[in-house]
Amino acid sequence: MRTRTRRPARRLSTAKADTAPIDLRSDTVTRPTPEMRKAMAAAEVGDDVLDHDPTMAELEERVAGLLGASAALWTPSGSMGNLIALMSHLQRGDSFLAPAGSHVLDAELGTAAWLAGGMPRPLEHDAGPGRVSAAAVRRAAGGDAPYYALTTRLLCLENTHNAAGGTVTRPEDHARVASAAKAAGLAVHLDGARLWHAAVKLGVPLGALTVGSDTVQVCLSKGLGAPVGSVVAGSVEFVQQARRLRKMLGGGVRQGGVLAAAGLVALDRVDRLAEDHARAATLAAGLRERGWRAPEPETNIVLVAVADLPGTLARFRESGVLASAMSGKVRLMTHADVGDAEITAALDRIGPLEQGQAGRPAVRGAS
Repeated sequence: MRTRTRRPARRLSTAKADTAPIDLRSDTVTRPTPEMRKAMAAAEVGDDVLDHDPTMAELEERVAGLLGASAALWTPSGSMGNLIALMSHLQRGDSFLAPAGSHVLDAELGTAAWLAGGMPRPLEHDAGPGRVSAAAVRRAAGGDAPYYALTTRLLCLENTHNAAGGTVTRPEDHARVASAAKAAGLAVHLDGARLWHAAVKLGVPLGALTVGSDTVQVCLSKGLGAPVGSVVAGSVEFVQQARRLRKMLGGGVRQGGVLAAAGLVALDRVDRLAEDHARAATLAAGLRERGWRAPEPETNIVLVAVADLPGTLARFRESGVLASAMSGKVRLMTHADVGDAEITAALDRIGPLEQGQAGRPAVRGAS
């Protein structure tokens, strides 16, 4: 009788089946802190559509000051904030430039073209992951074109660049690229959904990262932990137009101070983002020790190259670690609701890389 060779059991987890999963899908899964809930309950409110809610106005003024802008407007989401900015800069027959894999290109349902009317033109990451050079912008902006050609009007940058792994653009590099865009006659919009992370990583004021930008969007619910909301900023004239566009898109709120109050508390939590960066580095190092391909992260996003993305995500989920897919890789994100103990537990649950799970690195700039 032939003896059957038994294959070693696959290691899924050392945790019990009823152990709560560790959620590393995004830094948007955080829950409002007790301080936020208290501030929301006690917020001074008014009808923001009619009279401009006082707490909303306070939040907008504070964020504008941090960004070095003249004025700002709260929006329900970063996608709406970006869309409002693009609608103000573009019209039908225009095109805009953005680093490949940018959120406005790949994660906003094509509204840049559909609603803002601009044809997207992705730029290769020729200055590092998530970053483009001034020379690339000058080449892509072109010059005079025949009447039937698209007119390039806008450069849209992203800092940190999500799909590239939370990579950071330094102030001098941003200013250089923005200057090249302006010299070519382009406006500049900065998608700064995680600009807070870049500022903390570099140890610079937020405004140092916006020089040369006509409009900027920052998110309060990514990393900072507010339950909802972003802010888009620019000139007084832009914000006047943006308020009309927000209403057009259904983004007007009434007693918005309840939401803005949480945003004000969130602004006091910026410095703690350094903890998320440190935990992401610990997570990546632990994965490398276990054989996984996990480069050192710049901020709070760890991308892991694998051969079987759906299978690896399923394995992680079965072991009690929730992850997401990004740029053809596994994405793990640290955040305020994950501490050192959870990082250690996540590494224990994930365990060592098994044969056949490692993958080649994705092409730089791929979405």
